Amino acid sequence: MTAPSPGPADKKIGGLEFILLMGLVQALQALAVDSMLPALGEMARDLGSRDPNERQLVVGVFLIFSGLGCLVPGALADRFGRRPVLLGCIAAYVVCSTACGLAQNFTQLLVLRAIVGFACAGLTVLPAAIIRDMHEGDRMARMQSTVSMVFMIVPMIAPSVGQAVLLLASWRWIFGFMALIAVALAVWISLRLPETLRREYRQPISLPNIGRSMLEVTTTRSALGYVFGMALIQSAMFGYINSCQQLVGEHFGAGTRFPLIFAGMAMVMATTNFINSRIVVRFGARRVSHTALVVYIATSALQFYMATRPDETLWQFVPMMTLNMCLLGFLGANFSSIALQPFARKAGAASSAQAFIRMVVASWLGALVGQAYDGTARPLAGALLTAGCGCLALILYSERGELFRRRNPPGTTYPIA
Repeated sequence: MTAPSPGPADKKIGGLEFILLMGLVQALQALAVDSMLPALGEMARDLGSRDPNERQLVVGVFLIFSGLGCLVPGALADRFGRRPVLLGCIAAYVVCSTACGLAQNFTQLLVLRAIVGFACAGLTVLPAAIIRDMHEGDRMARMQSTVSMVFMIVPMIAPSVGQAVLLLASWRWIFGFMALIAVALAVWISLRLPETLRREYRQPISLPNIGRSMLEVTTTRSALGYVFGMALIQSAMFGYINSCQQLVGEHFGAGTRFPLIFAGMAMVMATTNFINSRIVVRFGARRVSHTALVVYIATSALQFYMATRPDETLWQFVPMMTLNMCLLGFLGANFSSIALQPFARKAGAASSAQAFIRMVVASWLGALVGQAYDGTARPLAGALLTAGCGCLALILYSERGELFRRRNPPGTTYPIA
């Protein structure tokens, strides 16, 4: 196992505290998306947007530029360490979120959302690199899944937080709330998180190194299918996030119940992350994730059939969509750990490159899925099924046609690449 460099004596962090901290760092990105959802219509009206689907860009632009920014923080973190880069990203999050709350028109808001997405991409990249510094193999998958369980708390409550802010004040205060949470998290990191990157693993910053990392990620067969496969799965989920306020809140008539329904879906998804953290070391990340992918495709096929019927109801759509979201709990953490396993000495750069690919592909395709919204669930259901089948093909490529095998049984020593 790769041991982290010891931190200062006053910055030793326990396992539970580490899980909470990494989960909340990742959750800042979710807060920047999900807390917006109940307010999208009001934002669009106040800032002069007319196209009903244009409101989705408040979410879509943020996700696209988060993906584009993912190449930067990994290289910086491999050179200067994880802590300073992470704190810099949080500082940018605070400043840019405050600026979003002061936007005077819709175009200005979208530009600011692009800036905050790009500047804060490290909140997606760096937790995975920090976890990779400290864990490997199935144990890394277990830690990723446990952290994801904490991360999922925010999507449970964020729409309700946004709705509560709207009841008391303007939508602009949602951005103020985001900034305050980020400040508190920065203080916690400053006081408690040690540096996890070993000094001998530090890499110089250069465009050739970044290019080599991208080339390694896209040519390492064992990782390639998992990176692009997860990008497809995420694209369908981003398509849902982009359009869910219109689809669930308006088309299916959930109205003010929408934040509660969204929270319920996220709560069940968090439960599956917990289950995955309990079983992944015993059965292996590949066996668990491959099984979940097959079930995901079957569920998506049924959901597509239901979406083609003219009388689909809210309570037919919600259980099927919840099941699809639950299966992500057995895919995301496991796919990520498998894809990062070959890159111990370049975990930051590899995490950046992989997050860049996943986020850019997923956010662009997800925006297209959202913009295809036609007042029914058909575009989303088609995207879910297509993404599942495409992901399976890519995993078969990475695994040379053999699913469900376990390459490294418990007790295996992992080589450092």
